[in-house]
Amino acid sequence: MEQLKTEEQFYEWRNKEKVIMLFSADWCPDCRFIEPFLPELEEKYSDYNFVYIDRDDFLDICIEFGVLGIPSFLAFHKAEEIGRFVSKQRKTRDEIEAFIDGLKI
Repeated sequence: MEQLKTEEQFYEWRNKEKVIMLFSADWCPDCRFIEPFLPELEEKYSDYNFVYIDRDDFLDICIEFGVLGIPSFLAFHKAEEIGRFVSKQRKTRDEIEAFIDGLKI
């Protein structure tokens, strides 16, 4: 999974086709819960680009896009937000897959 390094890079990624951004943090136990199956999700949904965003490093982006809880997902296609799975609740693999399956481009 690509890791966001700069705020400018966020907007570059957002403008691309089929991007799913995962907002997370090292200290978050619910974020660690989903880590083991993320590579399998990336493989299953290989038509999407996955980008990891450390919420603590990019708090301004989180505020701008209303991402207050983690782990959370935002999906973009050519700068248009096509879906969001944003909450502070733990997410299961089935819930994340249902979110991705429901994205409309």
